[in-house]
Amino acid sequence: LKDVSLTFNKGEAVGIIGPNGSGKSTLLKIIAGVTKPTMGSFTIQGPIAPLIELGAGFHPELTGRENIYLNAAIMGMSKDKINEKIADIISFSDLESFIDTPVKHYSSGMYLRLAFSVAIHVEADTILIDEILAVGDQKFQEKCLAKLTALKKIGKTIVFVSHNIHQVQDFCERVIYLKNG
Repeated sequence: LKDVSLTFNKGEAVGIIGPNGSGKSTLLKIIAGVTKPTMGSFTIQGPIAPLIELGAGFHPELTGRENIYLNAAIMGMSKDKINEKIADIISFSDLESFIDTPVKHYSSGMYLRLAFSVAIHVEADTILIDEILAVGDQKFQEKCLAKLTALKKIGKTIVFVSHNIHQVQDFCERVIYLKNG
């Protein structure tokens, strides 16, 4: 990324689009604090829930339930808060029958369901989404977009990277186009 300067406003959904290799995922990783910029700086206010890589923060040998605790704790949730929200997380994921199965046996769609369900229940001001909805089935994608719309209405900021122009167009107020960083 070179000479990129952005501001995301509270409660807005911003799409980031561009060809493969343009820097979209790198930008989200910098915002999430996963990658440090080699030059320049960035400032973020408030907690972030990053969905930037399918299965990131999950341990394959642990069950879905155990990974909820692990992933939510990584995102800053206390054990008491996780205990309070775990039933809602599991319910949203639609994985009740598989929640005590090690996630190494999950399909990519099941990973998505669990990761998304955890991220939307973490009390974050900003949610970062990197192509993760491309994995889920149509019904779950619609459920996720409806939940993101509800979160946006209560003031959550959503940064949405996708190659699905229709989803970006329908969901985002503005779009940033990246090309060659």
